[in-house]
Amino acid sequence: MALLLFISVFVIATCGLIYELIAGTLASYLLGDSITQFSTIIGCYLFAMGIGSWFSRYAERNLLNLFIRVEILVGLIGGSSAALLFLLFDHVYSFRLLLYFVVGVIGILVGIEIPLLLRILKDRFEFKDLVSKVFTFDYIGALFASIVFPLVLVPHLGLVKSSFMFGILNVLVAIWLIYALKKDFKHAYLNQAFAIISLIFLMLGFCYSEKIMSISESSAYSGSIIFSESTPYQRIIITKQKDDLRLFLNSNLQFSSLDEYRYHEALVHPVMSALKNPKNILIIGGGDGLALREILKYPSVEKVTLVDLDPAMTRLFSSNQILTNLNQNALLSKKLTVINRDAFLWLKEAQGSTFDALIIDVPDPSNFSVGKLYSISFFKQLKNIMSRDSLAVVQSTSPLVARKSFWCVNNTLNAAGFYTAPYHTFVPSFGEWGFVIASIKPYIAPQKYPANLRYISLETSNQMFHFASDMSQISTKIQRLDDQVLVRYFDEEWSKYLIY
Repeated sequence: MALLLFISVFVIATCGLIYELIAGTLASYLLGDSITQFSTIIGCYLFAMGIGSWFSRYAERNLLNLFIRVEILVGLIGGSSAALLFLLFDHVYSFRLLLYFVVGVIGILVGIEIPLLLRILKDRFEFKDLVSKVFTFDYIGALFASIVFPLVLVPHLGLVKSSFMFGILNVLVAIWLIYALKKDFKHAYLNQAFAIISLIFLMLGFCYSEKIMSISESSAYSGSIIFSESTPYQRIIITKQKDDLRLFLNSNLQFSSLDEYRYHEALVHPVMSALKNPKNILIIGGGDGLALREILKYPSVEKVTLVDLDPAMTRLFSSNQILTNLNQNALLSKKLTVINRDAFLWLKEAQGSTFDALIIDVPDPSNFSVGKLYSISFFKQLKNIMSRDSLAVVQSTSPLVARKSFWCVNNTLNAAGFYTAPYHTFVPSFGEWGFVIASIKPYIAPQKYPANLRYISLETSNQMFHFASDMSQISTKIQRLDDQVLVRYFDEEWSKYLIY
């Protein structure tokens, strides 16, 4: 009996932490700001465990029976939690309230289990041996969960299927205990029936997890979902509605095929056309190959280095025919070198290289992991791989919707020692969108652009560098690694437009 219960401790710890990690990851996918989401969810979960531990004092009789039922409930609720949260994301008034309620319930149940187990085994071991054994299995389970979650579960199963799988594991352990310790139970058949019904429900959920995700995502996105994948870094969704292809990363729109040319021409050509014979180009982000498509319109380009964190992105946009048609097979160019690494870490190792043009096409600073790519530390490292004639451009969110955020990027570049040339353009899918050119010496606008562009010309380019009074420059704090004010600005400003 003791060994079975110690194994149960290992399962409890593993499954409990998995449910917690799933909730944190899901919240960061749907709500942004991963550090805040994980921090509040961990705090809520631990607090709920404390409440569960306190409630366990009121259990007086049939402790083993109660332990088994709680184990089944943990499996049932925890196992179905990811599916429930995804399905209800667009259908509840306050998703955060639902999220913390689910995490709280799981935490309370897990908090009840360990004290019950200690009381069940108290007559079989000395107190010091009992506590050491229980917490040893508990911590080993937590370590196992923390390793297997990012390396195996997220990239290979996804959140919903992983949640159901560990719910099944919880219930299987309960069934094992019921049959192994049947003589210690009263009315064991009730627990058996509860466990078997729960197991069937969770197995059906596991088998139909892709269907569940399709249902939840189809209600959240207009158009048909033609591709979806969860990677260790993000949730990738591509939708199609008539002639419009749209890419979403963690629920945030990245481009619409109907107007992406406006964004990418505005991003690339004011820099590339201002350089004389640019040869060596760096793209940070841009794993869809669309900025690269524009860069390759310049015959002088000899080498392009693209640094994008997620290999799934560059793989998808270099192999899917619909997407390669959109980027004109840019990611298959012989001039290209793809590096799938964290740009912040890669940049430290790239010191000594020099690039003529640097295109920073990373997602908006909606969380601290992306926010570091807008920090003064990052920009200073960027400066070290530029010559006096090099030009860099940073996509910088909307100067109309997120005025403080936009000028925070500009002001941080100034603080890093750059001259800046901020500009903006209208992209129908995004609205008014902003960019900032950074240079070692003052920027001089190009006198001509390639003839085959759909949007950018001398006339439109000149207009882009003028700001109306509601978008004009304001003072802001500087974005630093230890004080990511830009992320707070961004969340504050965009939340008013119900983006999250």
